[in-house]
Amino acid sequence: MKKTGIAIHGGAGTILKSQMNPELEKNYLNGLKQALESGYEILKKDGNAIDAVEKAVIELENNPLFNAGKGSVFTNTGKHEMDASIMNGENLEAGSVCCVKQIKNPIELARKVMEKSDHVMLTGEGALDFAKLVNCKIENDNYFFDEFRHKQWLEIKDTDKFQLDHSKKTPPEKFGTVGAVARDNNGNLAAATSTGGMTNKKFGRIGDSPVIGVGNYANNSTCAISCTGSGEYFLRAVVAYDVSSMMEFGGMNLEDACNKVIHERLLKIGGDGGLIAIDHSGNIQLPFNTEGMYRAAMDNNGLYKIEIY
Repeated sequence: MKKTGIAIHGGAGTILKSQMNPELEKNYLNGLKQALESGYEILKKDGNAIDAVEKAVIELENNPLFNAGKGSVFTNTGKHEMDASIMNGENLEAGSVCCVKQIKNPIELARKVMEKSDHVMLTGEGALDFAKLVNCKIENDNYFFDEFRHKQWLEIKDTDKFQLDHSKKTPPEKFGTVGAVARDNNGNLAAATSTGGMTNKKFGRIGDSPVIGVGNYANNSTCAISCTGSGEYFLRAVVAYDVSSMMEFGGMNLEDACNKVIHERLLKIGGDGGLIAIDHSGNIQLPFNTEGMYRAAMDNNGLYKIEIY
């Protein structure tokens, strides 16, 4: 039997129900549901996994609740620098963009890099020039302005501090990344990840999200993965590829490999966060070692779950 499936996330971190406004919680759940259903609708119509993950992430990028696209946090200079990556598990093709400004949907640009260029990763002004060539939607800075994000930045902009989209003064705390993974009817896997990075980040900082094999990875023989968490630690642990390698070379199943990396290896070096994963058989895992992770998944029967805590 064909076994399709899709999973998405909107970030992980200190997300406590006791600190969550009921209306805000409802908005998060609705945002996750809308993104999940948009991707699943493509799979249901026998569409491909790449289209499904891109569509789901675009929905999350367009929702200011999530730190990606429109909801991206402010850098130290009061701008928005976004990262994104996408990968096709069928042929291991991938595309990535780093520190891009004014791009409405960075995940769309990442896919253009994969399909319309000879490269895998583009950054900064060069990526913006490429975006104009391939007709990606460009917005002015006002499009990305959000009062809550601006307040986060103002609290720390004159310090050397930075935040992974969280503040002890303004819970819930969360690591700001969005992502999606999927398996289509042909057995192809795909993964997509997008982020606005850290509040008050400096020096062109890049985290794990746009790095293939770290924050994003897909291989038809193993799994597709999108990560969210403390980027510097995910980079050091090469999280996404580590899960795939445990399956390919260690003979582990998806659940054991994910738990080994998130609950043991990552914690050992001080990292926290989570990931979403789907394997070649359509099995889905959503592990995290924080108090919560905005997450949702839907299987080939149309059964879904949407959870935060």
